[in-house]
Parts: sequence; C-alpha cells; structure tokens
Amino acid sequence: MELKKTPLNESHKKRGAKMVEFGGWEMPIHYTGILEEHNAVRTNVGIFDVSHMGEIDVFGPQALDLVQQLITNDVSKLATNQILYSPMCYANGTTVDDLLAYRLKDRFFLVVNASNTDKDFAWMQKNAVIFQGVQVKNVSSEYGQVAIQGPNAERVLQPYAEPNLSQLQYYWVAETRVLGENALVSRTGYTGEDGFEVYASPALTQKLWETLIKAGAQPIGLGARDTLRFEAGLALYGHELDEATTPIEAGLGWTVKDKSADYNGKNILLKQKKEGSPKKLIALKMIEAGVPRQGMKIIVYGTDAGVVASGMKSPTLDRFVATAFVSKEYAVKPGDRIEVQIRDHRKAAEVVKWPFYRGSVKR
Repeated sequence: MELKKTPLNESHKKRGAKMVEFGGWEMPIHYTGILEEHNAVRTNVGIFDVSHMGEIDVFGPQALDLVQQLITNDVSKLATNQILYSPMCYANGTTVDDLLAYRLKDRFFLVVNASNTDKDFAWMQKNAVIFQGVQVKNVSSEYGQVAIQGPNAERVLQPYAEPNLSQLQYYWVAETRVLGENALVSRTGYTGEDGFEVYASPALTQKLWETLIKAGAQPIGLGARDTLRFEAGLALYGHELDEATTPIEAGLGWTVKDKSADYNGKNILLKQKKEGSPKKLIALKMIEAGVPRQGMKIIVYGTDAGVVASGMKSPTLDRFVATAFVSKEYAVKPGDRIEVQIRDHRKAAEVVKWPFYRGSVKR
C-alpha cells in the first residue's frame, strides 16, 4: 500500500530527514538526531509537521448534542474559540481515540489521531444518525498543520500572525490570518512547552513552514515528538490509551465528567471513577540498567502484575523511564520498588509521579 504524504513531504526529504511509516503516512522520524531536536524544543523553538492529523467538522442544530454524546469531557462549558481535550469512548467505556474539540462560532472542529481518522469518522457518523440535521464532515484533506513549540515559539511566530499572540490563552484558538491568508491559530501542543498549532491550507502550510525555519525554528521529527510528550505526561493512543483501556484506567479521570448529557460509556466510567478500575497507569524510573519496552512484564512482590505501556530514555532526565498498567490489587504508589522483566532478567525500578517534566506551557 502506498503511504500517504503531507504537503511538506518533499521539504523533509530535501532537508535530509530520515523518513518512516507512521499510521499509513510517510513521516520524518528525525533530521539531525532525536536528542538534539528534543533539546531544541526544550530550550528554544522547534517546528513539527503534524499535517497527518485528522480534522472533522460537526455542524447543524444538534451538533452540541452529538459531540456531548461522543466524548467524556463537557463541551457545553466552552466559550466560542475555546478548546478542550477529551477521550472518545465506546459503550463499554474503552477508548475509540483521544482528541481536541474546538468550539468555533459555526461548528465544532475535532482534531483526531492520524492512524484513527477513518475509524473515528465512521464512529461519529454512526452516532450522528439519531441527531436531526447534524452533519459530520471529514475535512482532513483541506488542511495542513504545523506545531511551533518551545519557550521562544511566540517570538518566532508573532511577526507572521495577525493576532497579538501574547493575548491568546492556553487552549484557545483564533480564526485569523497568517502570512495574509486565513488560518486557525491555537495555543496548544504536545510537548509540555509553550507553543501554537496552525491549521491552514496545504499551500499556506508549505509557505509558513519555510518562513518559520528561516526565522529560526528548527524542524523536529516524530522521534523527539514522542520523547517530549512522554516527559510531559501526555498520553499516546496505542500506548497509554487504546480500545481495551478506559480513560479512568489511563489516569484521565479529570476528563470524565458527570454532565447531564448521556455519553458513550458514562455509567461504567463514573462507576470506575468512584469505585476504582481493574487496572491503573503508573510511572516508573529504572534503578538497574535496562530499557523498558512496551509489553514487557511488571513484577510486584515476585508476581506478574502488569505490562509496560511506554518506555524510553528521557533526554531531560538522562535515565530510562516508563509508564505501565498494573492490576488494581497491586496498590503500588510513588516510592515503591517493583521490577521490569527485560529479556531473561528482572530489573529493579521505582514507582514515581508522572509527568517527569514540567516546561514552559502556559497553563
């Protein structure tokens, strides 16, 4: 199967990026190296191609009602141009995907994970049939998207964006103009640092990408995107969230609201939130040398107790860290010692708090 390509595909190759398959797309994993790119975002400013993400419009008289059914968080509390993060669940409470919901003046704009776009769109259409006059439209092909992230993101983007970015609050969006053309600019990101995501036409995305790189933004690949989000305690679908895991189990109870509207999985999720869930997400740091990888066993008191969800070396901490799911009967807490089964050896680790790092993000 031929891989899909973003509007910036040729630019990545011209800059010498190492390209890989990701969610059916050909994407850059790194340009100069993951460590250097990671540190550039933590200390200065980086720019990411996230044009592979999916964008879905929901509009019509009962658009709010549909979105309320789809997601666990409460969009009725949003003002126009405000954004929230939320899981989207099945009837049994497990996770279809996690997404950003933008409340715009004429519609809801839902941004979903690239590998799940088709599945998510089908699920939304299936749910929409009971809501009169609601339309759900996959508009992903109409957009490119770049993320400008790091403590200097505002300074680099401001000369090319019309709104005063210092007035744009965290998790708010401006329907505005960038380089003289229509675009959405939101103060959001996936790195733990301050930054913006710009949704624009494919042509404007290409122009903005080249302009911001000339202005000092360093191009960043998916490798550093993963290490950055992981340090900052941000879930990745397929690791901390999936179709076998509820938001409560993933430590996202704050996104599960007891709102008046029914939503998929509501009763199960609120019961888990009150009484506890079959498994829970923990974070750990390795004490003994070893690389924790997804799927490796977690050992508590000599017994198999769970599996690693994500694991890697934290560039900021300079040590190996991981998240893992552990059965509820093993009530481990920060400071407890556990083990990770790495090949034929059990390696000691300590339960710690997640996130591992807090950056310049404007909360």
